[in-house]
Amino acid sequence: MNTPALRGSRILGFGHHQPERVLTNDELSTMVDTNDEWITTRTGIKARRIAGPDDSVVSMAIEAGRMAIADAGLEPSDIGLVIVASTTHRERSPYTAGRVAAALGMTNGPAPIDINTACSGFEYAMALADQSIRVGASDTALVIGSETLSSIADWTDRSTCVLVGDGAGAVVIGASETAEIGPVSWGSVPHLNEAVLVTRDPEYFTQQGRSIYRWAITEAEGHARKVVDAAGVTLDDIAVFAFHQANLRIIEPLAEALGGSDKYVVRDVVESGNTSAASVPLGLSKAWHRGELPEDALALLFGFGGGFAHAGQVVRTPQRRA
Repeated sequence: MNTPALRGSRILGFGHHQPERVLTNDELSTMVDTNDEWITTRTGIKARRIAGPDDSVVSMAIEAGRMAIADAGLEPSDIGLVIVASTTHRERSPYTAGRVAAALGMTNGPAPIDINTACSGFEYAMALADQSIRVGASDTALVIGSETLSSIADWTDRSTCVLVGDGAGAVVIGASETAEIGPVSWGSVPHLNEAVLVTRDPEYFTQQGRSIYRWAITEAEGHARKVVDAAGVTLDDIAVFAFHQANLRIIEPLAEALGGSDKYVVRDVVESGNTSAASVPLGLSKAWHRGELPEDALALLFGFGGGFAHAGQVVRTPQRRA
């Protein structure tokens, strides 16, 4: 069989979208037995965005994708692959990636894929897109994480409802002569398989918070180091830490354990809450468009959560277009 020569891929642009409604801790305290101090102390979260009647996984993915394509300086017809990661897809068919492609006017018929590995979904999607480009199956890809966790929140359970937020983040990646997206390091933790659940009747997000926190504090560092090793670089080479925005009490100790005192650490959880598969691209895109994210710098992406799955890769941020 004909096997194309391997090549690399790189990030070309970032995009994001969040609902207009902001739900602060003070407002949340009128809905459930909690308060700002309780939430902030345990999670670091101060506010989150909540989907309105016109917001959905699809609609937010469309807007984030539109922004990323424009940021990359491309047209929708340039995209050959669309992957949407989400655990809150509402329809099985038509699938979200196909809806996004159609809404953005991709009349060239890109390959559409929906995936669900919950909070690590974006990193899994990035790996699939990178591998597709490396072997020549695609030249460009739009990769999106989009979630409406508020739709599966139990608003009477203060241990979980204070965490969730809604939003979407996206990147466009394209072929490169050199690899600027490193190999994925991924896997799962079988004994935590049911540590994060979405139940039926009623459909609620539940989790074993202590078990997840224990894993994150004791095990996540080792897996993050494997990501760096797989890329053939060192932690000294990394300028940005972009971890799943689950809880600031996890993000900051993990960054410190990896020597993050001189790194740019994404802390979007403070203003966006936990947006599952959307959290890493959402935080990166917001920082990029605020001008805070370093350009042409190595970033460590690492997602973990429901499943219990984890995945990460080292990527190089793009250079800003004049």
